[in-house]
Amino acid sequence: MPERENDLIAGRKARGRPRAWDDKSGQNTIKSLDRAMAVFEHLSTQSGVSLSALSDQTGESTATLYRILFTLETRGLVEFDQAQQLWHIGPSAFIVGARFLRRTSLVERARPILRELMEKTGETANLGIQKGDQVLFVSQVETHASIRAFFPPGSLSPLHASGIGKALLAFMPETLCEKILKSSKRERFTSYTLCDAGLLKADLAQAQTRGYSIDGEEKNLGMRCIAAPVFNHYGEIAAGLSISGPTSRVTENKIQSLGSAVMNAAGTLTSALGGEPPIETSDQ
Repeated sequence: MPERENDLIAGRKARGRPRAWDDKSGQNTIKSLDRAMAVFEHLSTQSGVSLSALSDQTGESTATLYRILFTLETRGLVEFDQAQQLWHIGPSAFIVGARFLRRTSLVERARPILRELMEKTGETANLGIQKGDQVLFVSQVETHASIRAFFPPGSLSPLHASGIGKALLAFMPETLCEKILKSSKRERFTSYTLCDAGLLKADLAQAQTRGYSIDGEEKNLGMRCIAAPVFNHYGEIAAGLSISGPTSRVTENKIQSLGSAVMNAAGTLTSALGGEPPIETSDQ
């Protein structure tokens, strides 16, 4: 009889995790699984990689890697391109990721708001959440225009060089922002990238004051992004919502009006989530 049924019959509350859950020592780690997941995570950052190249990148032997990849392939988590002799992330990885997104109402509730924002502004609308010192894009509605920004769900971008990333930094607790700024490398992507901590903090302060952040060609030349924060019911920042497009359309004289549209959309999503902005954003 399954353990959960035994627990119920005995009148005990079924446990979702063992008593040793908080013990993070090696005895509770399945080392072979941990190694396989490390390889899987590394492969997910590649657009296709050979077995020998993957061995060089991970430090694992080709024999070990092949066993790992073959096992993952049987589950559809990775796949092998016979013609090019390259390994890729597989379709089951997307299915698992999609199930994660369905765990929260954020993406579902954001979808019509993103679509309306795209139709109103004519630019691609994006939704992203914090993942360490990066933005994880979880949803996007593309513009109908031929020249467009493209951040497919699952894409990652550094917080300091992203409109959504800077919105997240500007409205998160100050102590967390400081911790991220101290630990992140802040890579320079263009001559406009704010790598200096002082300049970045000044930019974040401006974003707090006006209610939205601006990525002015800081990640990609010729592209501009305007983003605003989305809050949960605790008044904590839960996500960032943005529009992005070429500087030829998202011109400087349109920033204020587009910023208002983005803030209104972010406010609508905040309300849809049952959230509310913090009482005093200046203290964050």
